[in-house]
Amino acid sequence: MRYVYAPAFFLGFIGLALYLVGEGVSLLCLPALLPLAILLAFLAERLWPYRAGWNESHGDGVRDFTHALVNESLNALGIAAIPLMALWLPHFDLWPMDWPLALQLLVALLIADFGITLVHYASHRSPLLWRLHAVHHSVTRLYGFNGLMKHPLHQMLEALGGTLPLLLLGIPAEVAALLAFAIAIQLLLQHSNVDMRIGALRHIFAWAPLHRLHHLKYGTAGDVNFALFFSFWDRLLGTALHLPDYALAEDDLGIGDRPDYPVEYLAQLAEPFRRVDVAHPPAPLPAELRRAGVNVR
Repeated sequence: MRYVYAPAFFLGFIGLALYLVGEGVSLLCLPALLPLAILLAFLAERLWPYRAGWNESHGDGVRDFTHALVNESLNALGIAAIPLMALWLPHFDLWPMDWPLALQLLVALLIADFGITLVHYASHRSPLLWRLHAVHHSVTRLYGFNGLMKHPLHQMLEALGGTLPLLLLGIPAEVAALLAFAIAIQLLLQHSNVDMRIGALRHIFAWAPLHRLHHLKYGTAGDVNFALFFSFWDRLLGTALHLPDYALAEDDLGIGDRPDYPVEYLAQLAEPFRRVDVAHPPAPLPAELRRAGVNVR
C-alpha cells in the first residue's frame, strides 16, 4: 500500500470527480467528496505513518480546521463568482471547450501550477510575501490537513497567480471547480504523514517525499521543491531536491528563527502585520543534512 497509496488517492479522487461532473452531477458533489478524502487521508496516516509523533496533536487541530474551513469557503466563493467575473474581466475565448473534460483539466492544472509555483517561489524571496507565507511554514508537523493551512491573503495571491491566466482564456466554471478540488486533493498528498513510496513518479508529481524537504526549518534549506502539482517546474527553476537516504526527524519542521511563532488562528492572521523586534538565532543544520550536501545561506 505504501507504493500504491499516492497514485491511487490522486487518480482515484480526481477520476471520480471527473466522472461525476462529466455525467452532469451538480458541482456541489465536489465539496461533498472532500470530507471523504480527508477521512481516508487520516486513516492512511494512522495505518502507515511516516512519523508517529506527527499523528499526535500539537495543539493545532482546531486552528488547522479553521484555516481549512475559511480557505475552502473562499475557494467556493471564487468559483461561484466566475460568471460575474466573466462580465467585466476581459477574456479571449481561447479555452478548448470541445476537448474532453479530462484533457481540459490537465491543461488547467499545468497553467495554474506554473503560476502558483512562481508565486510560491517569490514568497521565499520577497520579505513582504514571506510574512504572509510564513503562516504556512510555522507548522511543526506534517499531516494531510495542514496543507490547507494558509493565510487567506496569501492563498488569494496564489489563486490569482494560478487562475488569472485561466480566466483570461475563458475557463468554464466546471473546469475551475475540478481544478479547485484537485488542488485540495494534492495538498492532502503533499503534506501527508503517510510513509508513501513514489519511486520514479517523483519526476512528475510533487508529493510528500519531496515536499517535506520544503518545510525544513534550517535557514534557506527549505527553499526547494516549490511546485504544487508537477515537480518538473523545480528542475526548471533549479530548486529540485531529493534526499532518499534522509529520514526527517519529528522536530525538523517549522521556522528555525521563529520558535515563538503564534499558534492560534487569529494571532496567525495578525502576525504578518505585527512588528517583531525579537531576533532568534537560526536553528543549526544537522550534521546528517550537511553530509547530504544541503547548504544554507
